[in-house]
Amino acid sequence: MGRLLRLLLSILLLSVGISAGAQILVTGGADPLDIDSVKQDFSNQPYFGLYKDNYFIFGPAIGPKISKHNTNVKFQISISQRLTRSTLPWGTYLYLFYTQKCFWNVLEESLPMTDLNFNPGIGITKPLFVKNRYIGKMTFLIEHESNGRDSIQSRSWNRVALAGNVMVTKNLMVHAKAWIPIVDGQNNKDIVKYCGFCQFGFQVVSDDKRFSGGLTVVPRKNFSCNTILDLSYRIFKRDNQYLFLQYYNGYGEGLLDYNKYHSQLRIGILIKPKLFSDF
Repeated sequence: MGRLLRLLLSILLLSVGISAGAQILVTGGADPLDIDSVKQDFSNQPYFGLYKDNYFIFGPAIGPKISKHNTNVKFQISISQRLTRSTLPWGTYLYLFYTQKCFWNVLEESLPMTDLNFNPGIGITKPLFVKNRYIGKMTFLIEHESNGRDSIQSRSWNRVALAGNVMVTKNLMVHAKAWIPIVDGQNNKDIVKYCGFCQFGFQVVSDDKRFSGGLTVVPRKNFSCNTILDLSYRIFKRDNQYLFLQYYNGYGEGLLDYNKYHSQLRIGILIKPKLFSDF
C-alpha cells in the first residue's frame, strides 16, 4: 500500500512539474485567456457531455489466422454529468462518470455480444491554469467495473484513482492515471497482474485539428505492458466525427478474458469530447 501511495504522489508531482514547464511552452500559441473567463466557461458549460472517446470499430486479430471467431466489433459509450453548478472548495467540480464497452462477434451465428463491461464512477475534478491559460485537469475518482454476469463468468473490481491530463503545447497532451485496486470479484482475484496499477501516455494533434494520434501504456508485472495505439482523422472540418484506427496489444482489453492475450487491429468511427479525452 505504501508503494502505491508513493506512485500516486509521483503522478501528482509529475503533473505539477509538467504544468510548470508548460508556462513557457503554451505561451507561443493564441492570445492568453483570462482566467476568470475560463472559470466562468466551466460553470456555464453543459452539465451533460462526453467523458472518454466514443467509438464503433471493427477488425481482426493480428498474428493468428483471421477467422469469424477472432474478428469482432468493439464499441464504447462514455458520458459525464456535472453535479455542481458552481465550484466547490479549491476550485473543483463534482462529476458522475459512466463508460460502457462492448465486444460484439458480428460474424458468428446469432451475432453474440461476448463481453459487456460497465464502468460507473464519481469524482472531483480540478481544472489546471498556468498564466491565465487552461492547460488541463486532475481528477480524484472512485470507480467500479464489472461485466454483470454470474457464476464463473462474473468479473468485477473497484479502483480509487488519481488521473491527470495536461496540454504541454497546443499539439501535445500527456496523461497519467494511478489507482488503488479493491478486487471483489471471486473469479478475477489476479486481475491486477494483467491490468496493473497505473497507466500513462500522450496524444498529439495537427495544427488544423484534423489529424491526431496517441499511445497509452499500462505497465504489468515483470516489466511487461499493455499498449494501445490510435490514429484518427476528422472527416469534415466542422464535425466531431473521425475515421479511427486502434491497435490493442496485451491483456485486459475486456473483463471476461482479462487474463488472455489479445493483439487486435480495428477501424471505424470516433466521436471525441470537446477539449480532450480521458483515459
